[in-house]
Amino acid sequence: MSRLAWRFCAWSERWFPDAWVFSVSAVLIVCAAALAIGATPAATVKAFGDGAWSLIPFTMQVCYVLIGGHVVALSPPVSRLIEKLAAQPKTGPGAVGLVAMTCMALSLLHWALGFVAAGLLVRALARRHDLPMDYRAASAAGYLGLGAVWALGLSSTAAQFQANAASMSRELLAITGVIPFTQTIFLWQSLLMTVVIVAMSWLIAVRSAPAPALAQTATQLGIDVSLPQAAAARVLRPGERPEHSPWLNWALALLGLAWLWGEFAARGFVAGIANLNTYNFLFLVIGLLLQGTPRRFLDAVTHSVPSTAGIMIQFPLYAGIAMVLTAAKAPDGATIASHLSTFFAGIATKESFPAVIGLYSATLGFFVPSGGGKWLIEAPYVMQAANELKVHLGWSVMIYNAAEALPNLINPLFMLPLLGIVKLKVRDIVGYTFLQFIIHLPVVLLLLWALGLTLDYVPPKFPEG
Repeated sequence: MSRLAWRFCAWSERWFPDAWVFSVSAVLIVCAAALAIGATPAATVKAFGDGAWSLIPFTMQVCYVLIGGHVVALSPPVSRLIEKLAAQPKTGPGAVGLVAMTCMALSLLHWALGFVAAGLLVRALARRHDLPMDYRAASAAGYLGLGAVWALGLSSTAAQFQANAASMSRELLAITGVIPFTQTIFLWQSLLMTVVIVAMSWLIAVRSAPAPALAQTATQLGIDVSLPQAAAARVLRPGERPEHSPWLNWALALLGLAWLWGEFAARGFVAGIANLNTYNFLFLVIGLLLQGTPRRFLDAVTHSVPSTAGIMIQFPLYAGIAMVLTAAKAPDGATIASHLSTFFAGIATKESFPAVIGLYSATLGFFVPSGGGKWLIEAPYVMQAANELKVHLGWSVMIYNAAEALPNLINPLFMLPLLGIVKLKVRDIVGYTFLQFIIHLPVVLLLLWALGLTLDYVPPKFPEG
């Protein structure tokens, strides 16, 4: 497995394009597909332009995920904790395994927390000169949360949508009713699938890590993983003294904590933390407290901002792709998304539904960047087909969840936040993630099919009133 990963890495480093080239190519392919089904050039161009800025709130949320994670991690208490954790592994593959397990465990709680913590742990491990850890393999392991299990945990967007009637459109609610967590992520079939995928991902990460003689460390790759140096003490001018006093941070943090208290009291902690705005607010408040003074806080923010560049410039392209898929219509009103949905739903039977819809969801996932947005595209067609074929509706949500993560393993979009932390390019890690992908794909589809056979259809349950 290590030799196979090495070959994939050698190929990807030579041939895999930069994430920007990949995303622009995806735009051109989808636009050509829209023209091929009969959409006019004007409709295609309008859809792309209208959609380009539709993910701006989400783009800024992901940027703040990185900023908040950096601010917390660069604080003295958390830096010491990460360094202690990084001191534990004795071998390079062991370090890669630690990153993989940390990332996946945290991603089951919140997808963003997983890659932020894993990326910072990778950098801490790389500062150990006595540890022959392959920096690329460890960084790839830090992506396994988003590439394998995030949608099987508490931050599953599809499961959150289906459990809350207020989140769904009237049309979708009429098809599915309300599906609680007990019928999605907390099914024993879902929990078993999660355990299998976590164990498999960890094993692949460890076994594919290069031996010490072949490992490429951060130093060999020219990556600076040192911590920012504190400024030398000097005499402060009166106007500078508030920047170095903690009381401003404390006052602002107290205000933020009061808001968070009300948010969690009203919605519950799990539902509250699954909201990215609340998640980011929490991390910024924690960062204010841990950094101590405004100057330390602002220096940490400044250190984190360069890692957001790829997200800022490329997320609009994927937003445009999503709009072309769903809004560039042929004369008969059909779109690329509806053509795909009709095709896959039409060839499925009750027994083959998990594998067929899993393939469809994974295919569409290469082009639509948002797990929640993609569910809104797929759900009306997929869940209607599940009703007609008498497939367990909660398991249909889990089919989407498990398959939705697969394209993340080779699609650069969601690699960008992690790459911003570890300072690598897509081609540096995609060889390892591609190995995960080719093993995950058949195993995940097999699990979806086999475990689905143990579930009986339950008619939709609609909220009263």
